[in-house]
Amino acid sequence: MSLIGKAIRLERIMNRNTGRTIIIPMDHGMGAGPLPGIIDMGHTVDMVAEGGANAVLGHLGLPIYGHRKKGKDIGLIIHLSASTSLSPNPNSKVIVTTVEEAIKIGADGVSVHINIGDEDETQMLKDLACTSRSAREWGMPLLAMMYPRGKKIASERDVIYVKHAARVAAELGVDIVKTNYTGSIETFREVTEGCGAPVVIAGGPKSDSFKDVLQIIADSIEAGGVGVAMGRNVWQSKNPVITVKAIARIVHDNWSVEETFREYESSLK
Repeated sequence: MSLIGKAIRLERIMNRNTGRTIIIPMDHGMGAGPLPGIIDMGHTVDMVAEGGANAVLGHLGLPIYGHRKKGKDIGLIIHLSASTSLSPNPNSKVIVTTVEEAIKIGADGVSVHINIGDEDETQMLKDLACTSRSAREWGMPLLAMMYPRGKKIASERDVIYVKHAARVAAELGVDIVKTNYTGSIETFREVTEGCGAPVVIAGGPKSDSFKDVLQIIADSIEAGGVGVAMGRNVWQSKNPVITVKAIARIVHDNWSVEETFREYESSLK
């Protein structure tokens, strides 16, 4: 029965027709505080839902203080691990919420953040394994944010490290892997082919060029990716509704970057 439950929940956070997804992370308040764009969480959820995002992702505070009671439906992924930028080691993530708590609050999926290469990697891997076991038992989709970060990591976007980090998540049974884009279609294809589980790219810091963002999304899809988990480049944009609509053109409608960007610029006028 848990497999049926997982299949149903996955359809709430992924487009059942395309098999792809647009996830809007809003967990940044834990690590960095009330950033512009997510101060009013409910309003942000309204905008990205209107734009066509498949799911939002955040800590327990997102449904508690951002629950809208109206507006367009959208999937909910509860983030289970955390650290703050004020910590001596912000890369060391600890479990702060359980799968069972996420179920009780109405989540369609859960997520954890693992930094492969960090000095606390051992504990984070143990937490991922335990969370994966619990998620399978309850039929709860699990997304793992897998980043190579540590003393041995020369570059967090080097395909050697990224494909290893992604494969670790697949080996532990996660349903969706979020990781860094490696910079080219050829190298990112190594990540998607070597992972096994569906892979989405992280949005990263706010970019000065939205056209470049669209190109990265399109290239990741061509390389075998299944979408994006993009926060700051959405809710810190000029118009999050229009921004998500443009991303959906690439992810779900297979539009070219050029025609998508033309529509995007026209919509902003």
